[in-house]
Amino acid sequence: MTRKVSDLKGGEKTEKVFAIAKYNGSTDIETVSKLIEARSAISSADVKAVLDNLNFVLGLELAAGRIVYLGELGTFRLTLRSSGAVTKDKFTNSNVKKARLHFTPGANLRQTCKTASFTSLDVKVKSTENGGGEEKPGEL
Repeated sequence: MTRKVSDLKGGEKTEKVFAIAKYNGSTDIETVSKLIEARSAISSADVKAVLDNLNFVLGLELAAGRIVYLGELGTFRLTLRSSGAVTKDKFTNSNVKKARLHFTPGANLRQTCKTASFTSLDVKVKSTENGGGEEKPGEL
């Protein structure tokens, strides 16, 4: 996909090509549960119950200010975004803008990212220039 971006020096618009992920579907919790059931002696209903409870316990532990280590799966922790204050006394809860969930994958998932393959595709993107709406291959 190409997109016009500002040049740092003169403010001129130049076209650059960026990578975008193209997905070929999605997998819901029921399918994940059935796939785990097929690899183990646990029913898909039991797997789903464990995943539901994991979600609940993760919320409790993260809200309590803990980092949650899940072995080879990875680590979950909350991070914060805030605006600064001149002094500690001037800093209040209103300075905190957002809490975010940060996931650090374990070794196996990191390896998946390293071994992912990439191909170039012709992508059609709707143009919004000049109030258009027509599709132009590879342009934005």
